Amino acid sequence: MWNWQQPDWPNFSWNPLRLARAEQHFLRDSGVLTGAVKHLGSEDRDELTVEAISTEAVTTSEIEGEMLDRASVQSSIRRQLGLASDKRRAGAAEQGIAEMMVDLFRTFPAPLSAQTLFSWHRMLMDGRRDLKDVGRYRTDGEPMQVVSGAVYAPEKHFEAPPSVDVPREMARFIEWFNRTAPDGGEPLPAVTRAAVAHLYFVSIHPFGDGNGRIGRAIAEKALAQGVGKPTLTALAATILARRKSYYAALEAANKNNQITGWMTWFAAIAIEAQRRTIGRVEFVIDKTRLLEGLGGQLNARQEKALLRVLREGPEGFEGGLSAGNYMSITGASPATATRDLVDMVGKGALVRYGERRYARYNAAIAVRAVTAVEIDEYGEIGEG
Repeated sequence: MWNWQQPDWPNFSWNPLRLARAEQHFLRDSGVLTGAVKHLGSEDRDELTVEAISTEAVTTSEIEGEMLDRASVQSSIRRQLGLASDKRRAGAAEQGIAEMMVDLFRTFPAPLSAQTLFSWHRMLMDGRRDLKDVGRYRTDGEPMQVVSGAVYAPEKHFEAPPSVDVPREMARFIEWFNRTAPDGGEPLPAVTRAAVAHLYFVSIHPFGDGNGRIGRAIAEKALAQGVGKPTLTALAATILARRKSYYAALEAANKNNQITGWMTWFAAIAIEAQRRTIGRVEFVIDKTRLLEGLGGQLNARQEKALLRVLREGPEGFEGGLSAGNYMSITGASPATATRDLVDMVGKGALVRYGERRYARYNAAIAVRAVTAVEIDEYGEIGEG
């Protein structure tokens, strides 16, 4: 029997003591994040917003196996936020996820409604011709199943409620979500509510496609409402990094409505995501200081290459910037590239590791490593 077939559905239960420290930790770091953002100028805040929204848009799609063009997503987000963009054309998938994430960012305080979910679904499914139901709950009479493996030997991980039951189940879910909001009749702590909301929604699986992306957006909405401001928490990016355990945790929670295991898994992910976000803000602050300190010292080629490296974020180029990368970015000859790179290291713009043809370069900014978070049986938070 699946969780929705159990007699106690949808009355999920969990041990709140296992989550108490996680909730305190999340709220405390929300304050740290708010304080860090206040140190940014308006231009840097805009850049951080675009970067955070686009990262979530790209990674929430990648979790589902859909690889998007990041530059197109960012360009679309900038246009929707009224910021200068490169006017690049975005495909339907890039445009749709960008629209949904910007709408989530802008309207986070509003109560959840079926109309909001239908609108998000239309955005996500724009251009799709293979779906019968777009912008409405699924109506297909066939069972909605999550399966993997070969066609001749499929492994069924989950089966959702029949489509005829979806409107009733979703009305109950939406009522629960709004009732447990900070200003609702039965408020729940931010991380707790986000964890239950995500599991509850994907257990119903109300749409023919897009349930994972919308479910993660609902969790982001719950976190944002919990801290009272648009959250830049790198939730999808962190789930992507832990994708295997994400699906395992969801599958385990699909069979029982006692969900302490799922709740502690999600709480650990939320804290790790918050740490990633704080690291991203600190990177933007350090980047501004680096560029200000280098003012007027770099030539046009060097400046172009450094800005390109910095655009990759805290992780930098995968494998580091090479002389070959530098030549591709700037059009420099091999001899000029070598000379420029040595000069940038000397001026403190880049740091080098490796020798000769294995030499690689990163921006001279300390990267704060983010490790996996675990919550033990006593609710203590540790490193995974």
